[in-house]
Amino acid sequence: DPQQLELATSGKRKLRRFIVIDEVVDKLYGSKVREYFEENNVQHKILALPTTEETKSMDLVLNILQEVQNFSIDRRTEPIIAIGGGVCLDIVGLAASLYRRRTPYIRVPTTLLSYVDASVGAKNGVNFLQCKNKLGGYTPPVASFLDRSFIQSIPRRHISNGVGEILKMALMKHKGLFDLLKNHGKYLLDTKFQSYSGSANHGDAALQTTRIAIETMLEELAPNLWEDDLDRLVDFGHLISPELEMRVLPSLMHGEAVNVDMAFMTYVAHVRGLITAEEKEQIIQCMRGLELPVWHSGCSWPLIKRALMERLKHSGGQPRMPLPTGLGVAEIFNDTSEETLERAYKLWVRD
Repeated sequence: DPQQLELATSGKRKLRRFIVIDEVVDKLYGSKVREYFEENNVQHKILALPTTEETKSMDLVLNILQEVQNFSIDRRTEPIIAIGGGVCLDIVGLAASLYRRRTPYIRVPTTLLSYVDASVGAKNGVNFLQCKNKLGGYTPPVASFLDRSFIQSIPRRHISNGVGEILKMALMKHKGLFDLLKNHGKYLLDTKFQSYSGSANHGDAALQTTRIAIETMLEELAPNLWEDDLDRLVDFGHLISPELEMRVLPSLMHGEAVNVDMAFMTYVAHVRGLITAEEKEQIIQCMRGLELPVWHSGCSWPLIKRALMERLKHSGGQPRMPLPTGLGVAEIFNDTSEETLERAYKLWVRD
């Protein structure tokens, strides 16, 4: 709106911003964030919160909204800014969508997982009754600001965790992305996805992998932002993992739980004859090279059956199971028998 833009930039009133930042990120970058707003003469309130799967609740959303109300923002011209990992972005997105029915917000992801996953799309939410993201909505941010320099301060395991979601897109849609992860995985972990002028042997693997992951994700999400079509390739790795992740918290991170699910589904695809033994082995070895778990004791046969029953409830009575049909290609299947699943499970556990 030109009038609002004129009002916001005319200098007639002081710029104001409400920022929610993850408390760990605040310790690392909080002083720089404050300095930025002070130097730009922006009146601001920074709320540092513990944003983890365990605290991802409606209580935290209400806590944020109480502070937003106290600060008193103009919902037309003063977007709320979320700086943190996926949990932080999800919680703030839900809070913004509820405040005065919809307040704009900006996502600033600080982990690899949130950089390639939570920063893209419209979903936000919180956990409820021990179920992952049971409460939420579809309210896209007005912007996502992507800066890979945040990633250099996160632990190696968190980077590996983020690669799980990149591998998902590689297996479903992009053989070139799979090859990048297979050939440069260790280098990407070692360099924490930073771009260096001296990385000629690897091209700019960090830029290429993140860009392709985000582009392929957008290709899938953009035409189906509100999930009217339930046949979604991006659900690969997300059939069993929500149940597994919540059951074993905090022993598995999100991307790790997704990878355990993908490893099992790779065996399902093999048992169904969709991929060869060699392709299955390539996928599992790539996962190992990326330091991702390919099995977890919590992923029992009863849990798998329960998770797939839950899936049927929320996907129109069909399993809508995305499975690889090669490296970088996939289809959605509704006819995988329990016998096939059990055979795949036994083979997976044995290996």
